[in-house]
Amino acid sequence: MCGIVGFVGDTPAAATALNALRKLEYRGYDSAGMATVHDSRLWVKKGVGRLDDVEKNHGLSIIPGSVAIGHTRWATHGRVTTCNAHPHLDCKGRIAIVHNGVIENYQELRRFLESRGHVFSSETDTEVIAHLVGDQMGGKSLLLEKAVQRAIRSLEGTFSFLAIAIADPGKIVGAKKESPLVVGIGNGCYFAASDPLCFLDHTNEVVTVNDGEVSVLTGQDVFFLNGGDTKMRRTASKVDWKWEDADKGKYEHFMLKEIMEQPAAVRRATAQDRESFTEVAMDILRANQVIITACGSSRYAALVGRYLFSKVAGKFCDVVMAPEFHYFSDSVDRNTVVIAISQSGETADVVEGVKRARSNGAKVFSIVNRSGTVLAGLSDKVIPLNAGPEIGVAATKSFSSQLAVFYLLAFAMNNRFESSAQKLRDLSYAVSIAIDCNNGNLQQLALKCAESKDFYYIARGINFAVASEAALKLKEISYIHAEGLPAGELKHGTLALIDEGTPLVVICPKDYTFRETLTNAMEAKARGAYMIGVSDEPNESYDYWIRIPEVEELFYPMVTVVPLQLLAYHLAVSRGKDPDRPRNLAKSVTVK
Repeated sequence: MCGIVGFVGDTPAAATALNALRKLEYRGYDSAGMATVHDSRLWVKKGVGRLDDVEKNHGLSIIPGSVAIGHTRWATHGRVTTCNAHPHLDCKGRIAIVHNGVIENYQELRRFLESRGHVFSSETDTEVIAHLVGDQMGGKSLLLEKAVQRAIRSLEGTFSFLAIAIADPGKIVGAKKESPLVVGIGNGCYFAASDPLCFLDHTNEVVTVNDGEVSVLTGQDVFFLNGGDTKMRRTASKVDWKWEDADKGKYEHFMLKEIMEQPAAVRRATAQDRESFTEVAMDILRANQVIITACGSSRYAALVGRYLFSKVAGKFCDVVMAPEFHYFSDSVDRNTVVIAISQSGETADVVEGVKRARSNGAKVFSIVNRSGTVLAGLSDKVIPLNAGPEIGVAATKSFSSQLAVFYLLAFAMNNRFESSAQKLRDLSYAVSIAIDCNNGNLQQLALKCAESKDFYYIARGINFAVASEAALKLKEISYIHAEGLPAGELKHGTLALIDEGTPLVVICPKDYTFRETLTNAMEAKARGAYMIGVSDEPNESYDYWIRIPEVEELFYPMVTVVPLQLLAYHLAVSRGKDPDRPRNLAKSVTVK
């Protein structure tokens, strides 16, 4: 879940690498650091805190050299300390490593290396990579890429890492296994990074590094090795995202920008290849068993999808949390279709379940926002979200895009792809109305509820998943305890937690769920709850009304979720929290 970047060119590297690293902070921001090679020595600076704090305290951008590697961390092994921050060095301080992933056999490797006289200075799993590479290079005059090739044979787990060495200056060597690594080919310069977003202001020419492949970047060339000595050149592809898409523009936070982009994101989600998309829908309809697997917000989108498949196409499917999916893999066979959802295409738990499903013969369709990802490579067919870059850690526009894809799939099973695509394009204007009529008012509601310790969200039917997603948003960025639950479950335990003034968000559009949901809400109001109604119709029972536009019954999730994202955003801001970088979380969850 960490972000890594390397830059080599004919200009000072540190400032360019730092600028790229800033665009990777969504992957982690516990600590950061950078290393360069210059005048036969390694220059290393690192510290605890966000990147700008580390730059202020240590001057990352002024480290000399034309080759630099950098890292922004989300801690897995070892506490958040300067010693555990990357880059990590070998014993002799001649090799520097930045790493994303988890080395599962690091304890065994550490004991082996210690038996050979190596002395470790951190608690991390990453440090064993530096020592392994150093062990291979020590006294053998090996090229850095050969030492890396030998070292990765000993590594178990997932990794992408970049290495530089005093003995082989002017060069960055990268390697990967089941963790993202791309190479950017610019004009007289080269990048290696976790995400091409970080260097799109320099180049959109990108090569995705394959598992087991070693990439070698110099100031004049880039080539790849795949287990041998033969240098391979790879053809670059163009990334269709623009650097401006990853900029906040006029907005204070990426999250607010991305909420505002949702009408356009819904329209872009309909831009699918009709023939291929319909084939996927028909394969789902014909399958004996359909399982959707996802984590977090993607799983709540899947719950809406499950409802739509049943209601529109009469197709039952199940939704399984990705971390639990592999425990059910015995029941997956060649008659199963697995739909895997991941905005990043990197989510480790999703990838692990998909691997097991494929080994059992299942057909895999993935719904992702990025091409060339690990998950896309494991899939028989890929459905793109077309949402554009989402930098905020909390999912917003990607959630709406996932909903749009599920609407399209459900209706495509009934050969109604075109009509549903048009309905969604029309609905995007209702999403705009839901934003415009609530954004300013919700700031006042947020101030009123900013000191609340608990929030409860209730709904029924297709709206229940939105209650769960809204609660997740609030937890993620404001650190207020929140629960989303079916309205009928309120009286089966949770009602005992309602105190005077406890906020209760009631997702209550004027649809088939309206009366029963309102009845359940009144039970909580009778115990002192502060009722916040989310509806297209006012009601005297509401203490506060979040107004949504009237839409077709099935489409209410598209317009109810948006103001609730805004409420979470304004609550976080009113509590002095940074909604783009919630504590302990990162955007791409590449560890299991």
